Amino acid sequence: MLKYYNYDIVFREVPGEISLGIEIVNCPFSCEGCHSPHLQEDNGTYLTNEVITELLEKYNNATCVCLLGGDSDIEDIVRIAKYVKSNTNKKICWYSGRENIPNIILDNHKYFDFIKIGHYDASKGGLDSPTTNQILFNIIRV
Repeated sequence: MLKYYNYDIVFREVPGEISLGIEIVNCPFSCEGCHSPHLQEDNGTYLTNEVITELLEKYNNATCVCLLGGDSDIEDIVRIAKYVKSNTNKKICWYSGRENIPNIILDNHKYFDFIKIGHYDASKGGLDSPTTNQILFNIIRV
């Protein structure tokens, strides 16, 4: 089960959304220039359904839940997305340092509204840089 380190309302991670950003620990990538190296460690609190419910009650004005990390247990990312989608009207975003979207996420894409992939490369910048290697997908339902 995934653990989280911190959470907050964030505005830049998902354009047009008020997101409850949840920082997930045990990042396996160790990107050079990482702005959150503390997320590479095994610390924090388990991200249970009860914790998610408490956070969403506390931050009920959030329009999106943004899971920042979780690459160490992608099955649990799917569990969280399913739980949020089944119990709320919130959108779901997952930030991953992977270069490709894993098959388990593709197979469960209906539970996601946004997916960001790509490791952080300081020389290329983040999502707001024209030279970034990161991609934010907006999953459109038709």
